[in-house]
Amino acid sequence: MTHIYDMIIVGGGPGGYTAALYGARAGFDTLVLEKLSAGGQIALTHQVDNYPGFDEGIDGFSLGMKMQSGAERFGAQTVLAEVNALHLDAPIKEIETSEGTFFARTVVIATGANPRTLGVAREAELVGRGIHYCAACDGMFYKGKTVIVVGGGNTAAADALLLSRVAKKVYIVHRRNTLKATKIYHEPLEKAENVELIWNSEIDSFVEDGRVVGAMVKNRITGEVTQIACDGIFVSVGRKPASELVQGILNLDASGYVIADESTRTNLPGVFVVGDVRTKVLRQVATAVADGAMAVHYAEESLAGGSLSD
Repeated sequence: MTHIYDMIIVGGGPGGYTAALYGARAGFDTLVLEKLSAGGQIALTHQVDNYPGFDEGIDGFSLGMKMQSGAERFGAQTVLAEVNALHLDAPIKEIETSEGTFFARTVVIATGANPRTLGVAREAELVGRGIHYCAACDGMFYKGKTVIVVGGGNTAAADALLLSRVAKKVYIVHRRNTLKATKIYHEPLEKAENVELIWNSEIDSFVEDGRVVGAMVKNRITGEVTQIACDGIFVSVGRKPASELVQGILNLDASGYVIADESTRTNLPGVFVVGDVRTKVLRQVATAVADGAMAVHYAEESLAGGSLSD
């Protein structure tokens, strides 16, 4: 006989495993499909200091494993598998994976989003050793130090302002001669005495000594290359949602994020979306966890075949 789960969660990050915890604890037959390891992107973070409950912080890999263990304590299962296709229209949803086909009454999409990279040589090798993609996550490591922010949009501007309150010096390296960020960011950046804008420029290469100690910055107009000493580089050129699996299935916004409000409900009944792949203002561990809890609340409605009060 075909086994039909109450809930299948695609992605084992904080949002996914929170949904698994709440689902399993509510008595749902719950399965998490994860292609790599628990934690998702957070597993690559050396130190997480902005998630409550860990007064000295915790490394991302350990946090992800604790989230998995917490969900499995109540009976959630995990299968390491690559999801190849989703069929979500029918009351019983079908998920094709490298480990076979799975069926469920409700599905939670928790595939996350990946930071866009610069494509500069040695970038991947230096992640966590001076290269970062989240100022809110890692900015406090650079208290009193010098950092470079790469980018000119809202994320880069917000990251630069955050870092200006922590770091001694913040350089913003931007490919153009004006910021793409909305006007609300311009005046605060101009008033920040420790922020310096480097226009029409891009990172040509990294200077390293076991970790990042600087960058070679190339002017895109003159071709001149200048070395800037720094302690860390924050790449803030946007994120790419991992929504390829649901293209043409769920409604996406212009940037590729799955459209859903705080209820996490999508355009298809019984299908929910949590974490960084969802349209939202703030993408952090705490907001992903909140999404996971909310998804189970509304999944419970779906499984009950009715409407539960808020």
